[in-house]
Amino acid sequence: MTEQGNKAVLERIADALERLAPPPARPADWASGDAFFWDTAGAREIEPFEPTDIDLLTGIDSQKARLLDNSSRHANGHAAHDVLLWGSRGMGKSALSKAVVRALQQQGHDIALVEAASDQLASLPALFDLLAREKRRFILFVDDIGFVEGSSEPRILRSMLEGGASQRPANVRLYVTSNRRHIVPRQMSEQDDPINPRDAVDDQLALSDRFGLRLGFHAASQEDYLAIITRYAAAHGLSLEREDALLWAKQHGSRSGRVAWQYIVELAGRTGKPLT
Repeated sequence: MTEQGNKAVLERIADALERLAPPPARPADWASGDAFFWDTAGAREIEPFEPTDIDLLTGIDSQKARLLDNSSRHANGHAAHDVLLWGSRGMGKSALSKAVVRALQQQGHDIALVEAASDQLASLPALFDLLAREKRRFILFVDDIGFVEGSSEPRILRSMLEGGASQRPANVRLYVTSNRRHIVPRQMSEQDDPINPRDAVDDQLALSDRFGLRLGFHAASQEDYLAIITRYAAAHGLSLEREDALLWAKQHGSRSGRVAWQYIVELAGRTGKPLT
């Protein structure tokens, strides 16, 4: 093959590799985006940011009011708490955390959500350094947090909350969800530790105490479950039967906001309607 032929082949290979390679991610514009995701690759904007409308979240009225009030304080530059949202799966902890940010944005507040994976705690000081340079307010959201026994991550998180070297900046508040009230489960080994077992347990429980606002989410009652479904159905123009909705919960082994939404998806599918 001639030199010119070799060059043409190499150019075609280069073009093919370029098409296969993903486009480089746009650098995050902290000043304008509504929501971002932070991981080992850095920050990227979440587009579109369309969480559940806060008015659709039912059966958690007290938690909704308290979190919205705290978030509004933060958005206005007033004193506000870091928040631990704990309790039953599928009861709206994550949905509410995102919905309050969207509600404040719709009211004209300059605030954004930054979601970080629960295994990225060690990288958060670098994120804080970036966010501290911005004038706007941020909610740093970490979903479904939990630690294995012996992990150093509880100390990292506690340092962020109590003013250690990795303390979060004043324009950032941490919203963390967990299925456990005290985040780190008590292990039997702690009870059997011959060297000061009480200190080991207290060290773990002290982590949840660092959150100024702790909101509990409990399993829905039958009436709460039906109220959630009724609200969703009305919003999407769907008709439902009480017994069918209860049978769905029984088949799925729980009553929660998540199971209620899954029933709405099923209901819409049966009637040939899209959910927007």
